[in-house]
Amino acid sequence: MEKLRILPTKLQGTVLAPSSKSMGHREIICAGLAEGTSIVDNISMSKDIEATCRCLRALGVVIEDVASKFAGRSALRVTGTGKLRAAEAGADCGESGSTLRFFIPLGTLLNEPFTFTGHGKLVSRPLKAYYDIFDKQALSYQTEAEGHLPLTVNGKLKAGLYQLPGNVSSQYVSGLLFALPLLEKDSVIEITSELESSAYVDMTLSCLKKYGIEIVNEDNAHRRYLVRGGQKYQAMDSNVEGDWSQAAFWTVGGSLGEAVICSGVDYTSLQGDKAVVPIMEGMAANIKVQGTDVVTEGGNTKATVIDAANCPDIIPILTVLAAVSEGATEIINAGRLRIKECDRLAAITQELNKLGADITELPEGLIIKGKPKGLQGGAEVDAWNDHRIAMSLAIAAQKCTEPFTLTGASSVQKSYPEFWQDYKLVGGKIEVLV
Repeated sequence: MEKLRILPTKLQGTVLAPSSKSMGHREIICAGLAEGTSIVDNISMSKDIEATCRCLRALGVVIEDVASKFAGRSALRVTGTGKLRAAEAGADCGESGSTLRFFIPLGTLLNEPFTFTGHGKLVSRPLKAYYDIFDKQALSYQTEAEGHLPLTVNGKLKAGLYQLPGNVSSQYVSGLLFALPLLEKDSVIEITSELESSAYVDMTLSCLKKYGIEIVNEDNAHRRYLVRGGQKYQAMDSNVEGDWSQAAFWTVGGSLGEAVICSGVDYTSLQGDKAVVPIMEGMAANIKVQGTDVVTEGGNTKATVIDAANCPDIIPILTVLAAVSEGATEIINAGRLRIKECDRLAAITQELNKLGADITELPEGLIIKGKPKGLQGGAEVDAWNDHRIAMSLAIAAQKCTEPFTLTGASSVQKSYPEFWQDYKLVGGKIEVLV
């Protein structure tokens, strides 16, 4: 399903949200770092989760498929030794930025050469914050030109003070939080400016606590973390929670369609992407949370200002909603979307404009002049090999007057392999061309 013809159809029905990819990474890593066996259940298996499993296996962790208690989901039996070893010479991180940045500090605990490889845009995604740490500690590493993958690390990470700017990816902070408790001595992570996407760090801290690791947020403001050394991860059984970043496609889908219920999400979650609810409320969408369901119904929506700093992953789909809302929406603090799987600001602008939207790029955001009467469609658009662009464009079809062709539809495998199945479940109509 690389190339699809998508027909304008109003969506209506119920979809079970995939489990959180973000929490899935974290749960599986913590289980792998523990001594003993854990069962991690309710996993929506995707290319990115497979990449994390490959990396753990390369570090000596045994991972086996077992029967899940949840229909249509996966469960893993994860057996760690409590001490990482290089079972292989390196690990393939696929196209998963989370996997790469979470595992680089773990690779430096081996004190022997270990090589990280990747594919697509991941090869060139920034890693400077780690290189600066390695330079400061005189830790040996080798990369291709301009710091690109493959990256070979060869040295032992040292306990101490780690200073990071807050406007780099929170994945660097999480990566250090996974590794530093395993060093003999204490460390401190100091954030030198306001931490963007802090909710992702909160998710990491929550998962670490669940698996027996104590981190002290010394000022309760995401600026200074005390990491005690000599800690041990504790094996346990756990279920992965539902994914708000994927639920956002269905909340917007219902708002543009008839009515969609997205079930299996928890509004008390630490996931920053649950901000889709108050953002859509601010756009006058018909949206309400009922227990573990989010219910959205069609209606007129209006423009707003959307701050992307703590919820970058839901910006492409919110751009779709803004494109057919009344007034001009401004998206701010979104510069980091340019270094995701693709330049998401450029991608969503160019592809939605092909369908008749009126979007202007800014260096750090977008100006979206809404067209409440809808879009025209009738074009060929491309997913830019980015799962979130592909899914956003599919949802936009509801407001088009003509069908359009989407290339790169298989990119949804990265995070949500069942997307097209669920899309048809709620009435979406697609024709496979290639």
